Amino acid sequence: MDENKQWQKLAAEFLGTAFLVFIGVGSVPATLIVNGDAPFTMASLGFISLAFGTVVIATVYVFGYISGNHINPAVTLGLAVTGKFPWRDVPGYLLAQVLGAIVGSFAIVGVLGPRASEVGLGVASFSAETPIYTALIAEFVGTFILVFTVFGVIHRKAAPGFAGLVIGFVVFAAIIPVAPTTGASINPARTTGPMIVQSILGGEVHWEQWWVYIVAELAAGVAAALLFGLISRTEHDKTSLTEALTEEKAQ
Repeated sequence: MDENKQWQKLAAEFLGTAFLVFIGVGSVPATLIVNGDAPFTMASLGFISLAFGTVVIATVYVFGYISGNHINPAVTLGLAVTGKFPWRDVPGYLLAQVLGAIVGSFAIVGVLGPRASEVGLGVASFSAETPIYTALIAEFVGTFILVFTVFGVIHRKAAPGFAGLVIGFVVFAAIIPVAPTTGASINPARTTGPMIVQSILGGEVHWEQWWVYIVAELAAGVAAALLFGLISRTEHDKTSLTEALTEEKAQ
């Protein structure tokens, strides 16, 4: 059976999320440090979005055949809710993802120095002027689009070989309209890891906002998974499910 062992899958999730945070989140303080006193422009946002999209493309092709390259608890939960991923493996995946995000955040400081923490370490947050419902909607919409796309490209009828590119490009695209409101985390692990490290380093962290990101992102992951299943299910899928249930009962 050509399947990796569980520790290998967890290692892939750990490394994939660490890569995502180091390159994607790390592009935020890197941009602020390079810009100095210059204003943050659309070009800056574009390069940050590109960094996220590029590393996602890379991790899909590097880790996808090992662990599925979830690197996002919203994806893991969506897959579990729809029966595409075993619930028994969910805790391990979520822990690996959060630990990877923490290590990736420490790596940012290791490479960029204390200045990375001084400029915020790329921690996702929203301003006091932003209503909570607006932040919830922003993170929900961004995460929904991402997870819905993931389910689309892994479907048995999807064009093979393009999953990495499509997922990376949708991350790049989704960040642009969401980032001005919430920083466009669209990933509970990416939300949590930098917040933990920034707190350890003594930086300012709005922990009171954490639940907004987690609730919106996880709810979006489940909603996207269920909706995609609803609109993509065919009579063949229903028949296959019925046959599988019948076989299971017979055993």
